[in-house]
Amino acid sequence: METQLPTTTAELLSSLPERKRTQLLEGFSTVEKAIALYDWKNHWARPKQLPPECEWTIWVLLGGRGAGKTRTGAEWFRERAESRPRGRGMLLANTPADARDVMIAGESGILSVCPPWNYPSYEPSKRTLTWPNGYIATVRSAHNPEAVRGPEQDTLWTDELAAWPEKKGRKAWDNAMFGLRLGEDPQVLVSTTPKPIPLLKEILAHPGAVTTKSSTYENRANLATAFFGTILAKYAGTTLGRQEIDAELLEEAEGALWKHALIEKGRVSNYPDLVHGVVGIDPSGGVAEIGIVSAGISKDGHVYILSDESLRASPDTWGAIAISQYIKYRLDHIVGEKNFGGEMVEHVIGTAAKARGQAVRYKPVLASRGKVIRAEPVVALYEQGRVHHVGTFSALEAEQTTWVPGEPSPNRIDALVWAVTELAVDELKPVEQVEVLWG
Repeated sequence: METQLPTTTAELLSSLPERKRTQLLEGFSTVEKAIALYDWKNHWARPKQLPPECEWTIWVLLGGRGAGKTRTGAEWFRERAESRPRGRGMLLANTPADARDVMIAGESGILSVCPPWNYPSYEPSKRTLTWPNGYIATVRSAHNPEAVRGPEQDTLWTDELAAWPEKKGRKAWDNAMFGLRLGEDPQVLVSTTPKPIPLLKEILAHPGAVTTKSSTYENRANLATAFFGTILAKYAGTTLGRQEIDAELLEEAEGALWKHALIEKGRVSNYPDLVHGVVGIDPSGGVAEIGIVSAGISKDGHVYILSDESLRASPDTWGAIAISQYIKYRLDHIVGEKNFGGEMVEHVIGTAAKARGQAVRYKPVLASRGKVIRAEPVVALYEQGRVHHVGTFSALEAEQTTWVPGEPSPNRIDALVWAVTELAVDELKPVEQVEVLWG
């Protein structure tokens, strides 16, 4: 296999033994070190982190988690600001906190990449960044699209657009684009982990848009080794991994019961008082994930998906996690499939309950009908607008929109179906009454 040579100073330095690396750096003067440190284009950027050389208005940077999207955006915005005296720009994030904590003051944000001799003044109360040359960047969020209306700019950086709320996000994008009218070459960078939302698809199809895609693995030299060994390894080869690591835009599978628009329509950020709640558990065959989904129902019959804690883990671990959700949301009981593994789920929950000194109410359920037949009434509730995801559950939603009846159903979906069925579908009855495990 041909050895890939380092393409950046960072990769070169990381490839050298510590002794040689130290000797090389000692040969630089203080001024040379400072200049090299802030020379993004010539020393640190990977080719995909540099703006496309062709003409473009919209640069869509699709990147996996930790692929270097924020650093790319910060450096691109910095270069534009430094070269446009008295210009105007905008930083647009999902929430004000995201703009502050990631785009501006984050580990790879604007304040961390700007050199001391050209450092911007950040005024949070005014929501502005001002460079020494008079360039001003306003800070806005997709959650307040009306505040995006008005300011004009020559440079726009939007971060994690695929995570914005659908209606407000679209309005914020439209308002920002109407303001992108200053200078001779107004441009926008869209940096995001991809999700097949309509707005992102429309942007990708724009005639003035170019796309760059970077996986998490391409930024391996700048990420902790443990991140790859313990975190990414569990998602490699999964549907979620294709989206969150490989930056693949997953389309809805033809024939999938759930659609992104269906899920998005019912998405909320908070939930009302709940009259009942359960944790749904679907066991695996040992190599797949254990499905663990919590849900509750309000007095008006609307179901709220509270959490998805599905994972590959030992029985001790997933049992403890299921109970933690049961306690956290003050739910009524845990429901677990009885078919696969017999009394296995009940045994695991009982053991975990005893270990924690926590009495847990448990109900086994029997899958007397096929997965599709069990799922269809749940999908119908989504279509009626009666199921709401509280926040975003990327892994669960990726499985919902890519699973086609006839294929093995993922455990996250099965756990969701068990929970929602228990709360809101009358046809499927439990094989036993609720029992208290330990205590």
